[in-house]
Amino acid sequence: MDIRTADLCDQFSDELDICEPLFGDFGGQIQFGGPIATIKCFEDNSLVRELTAEAGNGRVLVIDAGGSMRRAVVGDMLAQKAVDNGWAGIVVFGCIRDSAAMADMPIGVKALGTHPLKTDKRGEGQRDIVVRFGGVAFRPGDWLYADEDGVIVARRQLVK
Repeated sequence: MDIRTADLCDQFSDELDICEPLFGDFGGQIQFGGPIATIKCFEDNSLVRELTAEAGNGRVLVIDAGGSMRRAVVGDMLAQKAVDNGWAGIVVFGCIRDSAAMADMPIGVKALGTHPLKTDKRGEGQRDIVVRFGGVAFRPGDWLYADEDGVIVARRQLVK
């Protein structure tokens, strides 16, 4: 899928929500897109482990980790699980770890930064809910498109 968010903004600006420029690129795939699946968690990646074990079917996992810069909610093992199960990408409003390993994986990964400490496992969090950060509401089933220029969200599929 060839994704150019600038071109999509030019063509569909009235249909898009454009995320504030918060994220760095950490995966081996810089351009990615697909229907959104969501998780809201704070310093607990139990639900991330569960959801990445499911068939991704080209979806993008959007994780609202509360912007935590104290722990990483995704590491190389969960990223590999997402690759193996057909996820197109992961966007984390928080941190990831094992960034060198993720850079070689065929998945898009955007996050606020990196942190070496893993999360607790308390079984907390919510999934398949609307999450909000970066000035955007990320709704399950909406479409996320990302590249080196940013992250945008549309209510429908724009690129085939």
